[in-house]
Amino acid sequence: MAKNTHPLKEVTEKTGKEERKVALADALKKIEKNFGKGAIMRMGEKADTQIKTVSTGSLALDTALGVGGYPRGRIVEIYGPESSGKTTVALHAVAEVQKEGGTAAYIDAENALDPEYAKHLGVNIDDLLLSQPDTGEQGLEIADALVTSGAVDLVVVDSVAALVPRAEIEGEMGDAHVGLQARLMSQALRKLSGSISKTKTIAIFINQIREKVGVMFGNPETTPGGRALKFYATIRLEVRRSEQIKDGTDIIGNRVKIKVVKNKVAPPFKVAEVDIMYGKGISRTGELLDMAVDKDIVDKSGSWYSYGADRIGQGRENAKQYLADHPDVESEIRIKVRQAYGISDAKDAEADQEKDAEAAKADAGKETTAAADKKAADAKAPATKPAAKASPDTKDVKETKDVKDTKDTKGKAKASAGEAIDIFDGSEK
Repeated sequence: MAKNTHPLKEVTEKTGKEERKVALADALKKIEKNFGKGAIMRMGEKADTQIKTVSTGSLALDTALGVGGYPRGRIVEIYGPESSGKTTVALHAVAEVQKEGGTAAYIDAENALDPEYAKHLGVNIDDLLLSQPDTGEQGLEIADALVTSGAVDLVVVDSVAALVPRAEIEGEMGDAHVGLQARLMSQALRKLSGSISKTKTIAIFINQIREKVGVMFGNPETTPGGRALKFYATIRLEVRRSEQIKDGTDIIGNRVKIKVVKNKVAPPFKVAEVDIMYGKGISRTGELLDMAVDKDIVDKSGSWYSYGADRIGQGRENAKQYLADHPDVESEIRIKVRQAYGISDAKDAEADQEKDAEAAKADAGKETTAAADKKAADAKAPATKPAAKASPDTKDVKETKDVKDTKDTKGKAKASAGEAIDIFDGSEK
């Protein structure tokens, strides 16, 4: 900690405008000297004021989050009852990060990750970093090491409830460990939050649900791990099954509601409804169909779905199958839906930014070349322009020279004539 060299009696309120400016400038210089450049700055000077995001893998959830995906450098909590789709939602985020060329890590504290299911969701399991820690401390230390490396884009911890403190593992079954896990999470998040923000890593914590004992009024449900995660999380998602999806008598999936319980980057409490199909994950065509109907891009009359003049299916499952069989129609509808909801593709946005940057560089290069050409022309101009302007003077000089040459010629002629007379005179003599 920097030593305070100013006694309290010297600390006074600055009233003059210029005096306050000078005092503030001195204070900023002192802070940067003691704590390094970038320790304090005006917010407008920060380069990355725009929130960068990674898609969740669900168009409906991207819309509900309000910024088009999970914000980079933030903590996300996904919680809900058992078999509601929490791990599926997290694995879709892993797949999206890998599609963009990023690196993802999965800390499987529950020891329950299915590689085949992850592969069906689009996860490249060969590149996925997987850890199955023995204790909660070990799992969180691994997460901290990955985040501070700055080389990982996404870290998933599955789940907070399974991060068992070392003292509990080494102790007896009946031992009471009151608040041990809460203290562990509180300490870990204090340490992690700063490095997560600096390295722009997304940290997703999956959590379970417990019930408070003796609650008569209100919601008795709570999440384990104490309150620290609730405070540190930028986004909290509640995942719950609403109904089953059937094909005849067979259950082929679940209709799932994902509620944005907390959101620090956009208005909260929005709900995304998705179909999670067994063995396939979130149905892209199902959510696309629902969103297209909401924006009147696809017409629904009774049980029939129509796009333009074409009927695409009777019943929701048949319409979903039509979109799956006709990727050109699905792509066309997807573009219209994204435009209607104001969601820009992250890749397109980055490409546009790169194009703008290249165009700006090209313009700057042209301006530099033009300035150099102008400078070179100006350097050459003194030698050329006076010659053009001095043409009348040149004419006078030429005329003077001609007159002089004429006089010299006449003088020489006279001298020659004199010599000739002398010769003749001599000969006569």
